[in-house]
Amino acid sequence: MAKKALITGVTGQDGYYLAEFLHEKGYEVYGLVRRSSQNIEQRLGKLANFVHIEHGDLTDSLSLRDILSQVQPDEIYNLAAQSHVAWSFKTPESTFDITGAGCLRLLEAMRQTSPHSKFYQASSSEMFGQVQEVPQTERTPFHPRSPYGVAKVAAYWATVNYREGYNLFTCNGILFNHESERRGEEFVTRKISIGVARIKLGLQDKLALGNLEAKRDWGYAPEYVRAMWLMLQQDEPDDYVIATGETHSVREFCEIAFAHVGLDYRDFVVEDPQFYRPAEVNLLIGDASKARQKLGWKPETTFRQLVERMVDADLENQKRLLRESGLTPEPR
Repeated sequence: MAKKALITGVTGQDGYYLAEFLHEKGYEVYGLVRRSSQNIEQRLGKLANFVHIEHGDLTDSLSLRDILSQVQPDEIYNLAAQSHVAWSFKTPESTFDITGAGCLRLLEAMRQTSPHSKFYQASSSEMFGQVQEVPQTERTPFHPRSPYGVAKVAAYWATVNYREGYNLFTCNGILFNHESERRGEEFVTRKISIGVARIKLGLQDKLALGNLEAKRDWGYAPEYVRAMWLMLQQDEPDDYVIATGETHSVREFCEIAFAHVGLDYRDFVVEDPQFYRPAEVNLLIGDASKARQKLGWKPETTFRQLVERMVDADLENQKRLLRESGLTPEPR
């Protein structure tokens, strides 16, 4: 009998890759989607052919209990969140309600209706914030610097509490930044790759960004969803840092992205204070030694490969949009 997996946030980058990964492993995949979500089938793409849509909301306990009671999933992956860090400063209450309290509601629904399920919580390197040590491990103290980071810390400890208090199989994956061609356009890496493509094709002149010196540990998203799955295949639940162990600045990302299409980023990138965060996180770099040793997981895609893959994908996307519009590009 096929295993059942329920994914919250199935229409996002990680949800897409995880659903695809689990389907290939023979799972029945269920996706939690809000009724207010727009263009669900379009956002799911080919996943719409095999993902069973369940309408519910992390802000509504009753809907979560009903869904878990009916589906009885073997595995639950809580990926849903208001995940844009800068936006969380503008919407702190709703960010906490979805990202923090939403996890607690899902855990409680699982405890009441499906306690046999294994639970994965998408924790974040943003929990480290003003880092207390370099690199960051599973033992590094948290010091979040955004409402998003605060909400993720709350969800992290709720996950630990339900493991220790109720003997449930609950795990935290402390994932450092992970990108792909499917990254949301509001995130800085995708903003850069789209900007590079549009500038190369003569559709845009400048690219305005925030802090170019911010450093992150960037990996490739499809590799990171495999780590999520591996955590739930272990005999005992635990928490794991998932990272590449390398750090690169936003400036380096720009340099590689523009150079890939034969341009110099210094001619096009402008630093705009409106994109600065109220409290910046300057350096994140993770130590995934525990995941290597216990899960057998390690990253495969290099930083340069990641950047160039994103630029190539957006270059093709922009060319396609031009063709559909009947316009002719004027490449630089």
